[in-house]
Amino acid sequence: MYIERHAEETVRQLARMFGAVLVTGPRQVGKTTMLRNILQGIDYVTMDDAVVRAGAVEASHTFLKDNPPPVFIDEIQKAPELFSQIKMALDASRKKGQFFLSGSQQFHMMKNVSESLAGRIGILTLLGLSLRERTGARIRQPFLPTEEYLEERRSQLVPVDYDEIWEMIWRGSMPELAANPEYNWQMYYGSYVTTYVERDVKELAQVGDEVKFTRFMSVLAARNGQLLNLRAAAGEIGISQPTADRWLSILSASHIVYLLQPYSSNLTKRAVKTPKLYFLDTGLAAYLSRWNTPEVLKNGAVSGAYFEAFVLSEIIKGYYNSGIQEAPLYFYRDKDKKEIDLIIEEGGTLYPLEIKSHADPGAKDLKNFDVLKQLTGVRIGPGGVICTYDRLATLRDGFQAIPVQYL
Repeated sequence: MYIERHAEETVRQLARMFGAVLVTGPRQVGKTTMLRNILQGIDYVTMDDAVVRAGAVEASHTFLKDNPPPVFIDEIQKAPELFSQIKMALDASRKKGQFFLSGSQQFHMMKNVSESLAGRIGILTLLGLSLRERTGARIRQPFLPTEEYLEERRSQLVPVDYDEIWEMIWRGSMPELAANPEYNWQMYYGSYVTTYVERDVKELAQVGDEVKFTRFMSVLAARNGQLLNLRAAAGEIGISQPTADRWLSILSASHIVYLLQPYSSNLTKRAVKTPKLYFLDTGLAAYLSRWNTPEVLKNGAVSGAYFEAFVLSEIIKGYYNSGIQEAPLYFYRDKDKKEIDLIIEEGGTLYPLEIKSHADPGAKDLKNFDVLKQLTGVRIGPGGVICTYDRLATLRDGFQAIPVQYL
């Protein structure tokens, strides 16, 4: 069963603006499935086919004669020789929507894109299924805690109960797992990690010790939602700091993890400089940390961190699906340990948000919002507490309890 993706309209929009469109993102999030659904009637070739790949690599100058545009080329990173040929074809034709590309290996692929196709290609990052996509909501703009957004979201709301939310957090957002509830969660993510490490990571970074790299992922998963302490993670598995830096950059470029940066301005000198680390697929983090059932996860010591990671991932998906590559998201934490879980910055306005897995939000959850009053040159917009309460409710000063299903 195909679930309509909110990024589909963005792909069509990019195709009207650019000669080529690249859809990138982690493995198995549905890049190929989405593009094939959109591009029915357009020729499809995949570089997973050894014969096709050999032709693209060894005779790239004739490949596009055999596969004329418009064409969808899957796993393009396996044939980097094609990027210069695509550039020449686009420069010659000046037509839009001629090449549709997909790939999951970010490092080499994005280097080739920036060198060969700058200004000629629109890029979209696809992650796993969003809560909106699973419930059939039509709203596409990124989440913002404004009255206008919340009213529109309310009109399309599909109730999702507490246990369903935790099932989603634990099971993750991979389309295959969502579409096939009978699929074994542990077997799926076990295969996913093996494929990712043995194919993407090994090819990209020449990681000598695959076992240690997998342990590195598990150590980071145990720190999901925490301030990044790479030195401690490196020490725990016996690798050097430079190696840990390099391995983290691989996970970040692969959209396995996301580093949420601290909000800073000239007036926030006391703010910490260290980012917070989140896994973009909470199911993968749960697998790596051996949280083997949703019940154990929701009742465990890390439930708050996983709920926070789920909310952040949902908000990021809204930006990515709209074609926005850099989401304006931050957190605040100062040396007095006053923290605001999430700040959305839009048009000179800061929208502060707390993220709490409980269902009894109150004014106590908003106590740190007052630190933003020291800032000048910015406006403090509406915000509140994203939580598991079942309805919108005003807490104080216009800040609200916002049910997680409003994302």
